Amino acid sequence: MTTELETELLTAARRRRNFAIISHPDAGKTTLTEKLLLYGGAIHEAGSVKARRAQRHATSDWMAMEQQRGISITSTVLQFEYKKYHINLLDTPGHQDFSEDTYRTLAAADNAVMLEDAAKGLEPQTRKLFEVCKLRSLPIFTFFNKLDRPSRDPLDLLDEIEKELGLQTYPVNWPIGTGDRFKGVFDRRGQKIHLFERTKHGSRAAVDTVIELGDPRIEDLLEQDLYYQLKEELELLDELGTELDLDLVRAGKMTPVFFGSAMSNFGVELFLDAFLDYAMKPIARKSSAGELPPTYEDFSGFVFKLQANMDPRHRDRVAFIRVCTGKFEKDMNVTHARTGKTVRLSRPQKLFAQDRESIDVAYPGDVIGLNNPGVFAIGDTIYTGQKLEYEGIPCFSPELFAFLRNPNPSKFKQFRKGVSELQEEGAVQIMYSVDEAKREPILAAVGQLQFEVVQFRMQSEYNVETTIDMLPYSVARWVDGGWEALEKVGRLFNTVTVKDIWGRPVLLFRNEWNCRQVEGEHPVLKLNAIAPVVSGLAVSEE
Repeated sequence: MTTELETELLTAARRRRNFAIISHPDAGKTTLTEKLLLYGGAIHEAGSVKARRAQRHATSDWMAMEQQRGISITSTVLQFEYKKYHINLLDTPGHQDFSEDTYRTLAAADNAVMLEDAAKGLEPQTRKLFEVCKLRSLPIFTFFNKLDRPSRDPLDLLDEIEKELGLQTYPVNWPIGTGDRFKGVFDRRGQKIHLFERTKHGSRAAVDTVIELGDPRIEDLLEQDLYYQLKEELELLDELGTELDLDLVRAGKMTPVFFGSAMSNFGVELFLDAFLDYAMKPIARKSSAGELPPTYEDFSGFVFKLQANMDPRHRDRVAFIRVCTGKFEKDMNVTHARTGKTVRLSRPQKLFAQDRESIDVAYPGDVIGLNNPGVFAIGDTIYTGQKLEYEGIPCFSPELFAFLRNPNPSKFKQFRKGVSELQEEGAVQIMYSVDEAKREPILAAVGQLQFEVVQFRMQSEYNVETTIDMLPYSVARWVDGGWEALEKVGRLFNTVTVKDIWGRPVLLFRNEWNCRQVEGEHPVLKLNAIAPVVSGLAVSEE
């Protein structure tokens, strides 16, 4: 017999859509995010991607450095209501230097939107992020952007996805022309042509003219060659294309495809409406207690992100919690799985980039913000009822290493606090020398920009100037079996040993060749490119 709470959870889950946007830098991800917010009614005028003084900043890029550079540095959560749906949009950095933040955010997503530049097609960072989505079997929706600029042939773009990613494709809409001759899209769901008027900078919702495929007005509104080309391509899609199969979509094996221009708003509203109908509602999650559906009555969730100083005036630290099961209620007491301690969840917040407002309840699929006075770590599980833990979120192998130094001894406390809080939120991995005389932290990053972000934030948020001394290493490997296993093999050459924040040994190598050489000389030494997960279940290296 279904309980009242189960019915409430089922109703809430049906309304919720949770998704992340993945893309290569400069594909237009922040612009698309803004336009989804515009059509969702969450904002009234879309911000500019470029941080020009005369224009508004993008809502999702709230950090000062993001606004100065016009790029996304940190992931954010944007929650809003649209029609019958309650949406949690997880905006992620596109730049590869911040890919770890994106990996963590994808752990909290139920769907992924793969954004591509229609002139470039698949790009390296998109391919990498696709592999992460594939490992998690996330449903993937594709949006080809910038059709109002010269673009590749739409059929070639579909063919590239099918051949290189192994995904079946189903075009939900189809472009009418490209570049200067891009006139709109044909919506295959409604069997209607949508012709758009360009709006200045796309800051307001686009005005479109909707007509039937055989409407005689087409001859006045659309050039003859574009109309005949559209009819030929639609016939080809109907004859040779596949049928839409939502089971395949939700298994991550077929991708619905959309065409448009986020900057000019062409096709954005059509995409949003179709995506919300097709997307996966909150899904069951693997845990140490088995696979738990959203309607499981006890509350549970996990921490996928920590962020310091979202409100610089209050020096706050916020933990981002993905609600997985049950009903979250303000001031509830939960068990913190890693420590076994009871934690009261007071002052929960609904997140909208840097803006927040208090909430009393949340349901599976939602992301809530909790003030984090040093209690939570990334990957932590919180729950009520029987003990359980969700799969932890691993750290990936960094490729750049540098000592972070504080040249001003009077700033020691601020320096130590800044390093601790930036490490806690995962802005960069931090390691330490095993030589106790060397107390400076070693920054371990995926890309150079992470170092620049750390220095910028140390200055702007903690008032500490720092210097960076690069180290000549490019490969890090964690030792399986820890210090005991390391001691058994004796002295190692062509490597240096450091320790991570958990005190575990990490070997740094100048290059892959040195790493393989040490592995060959010591076959009993097992090295891992992914850090063992401290909180939650072990994650495979597949």
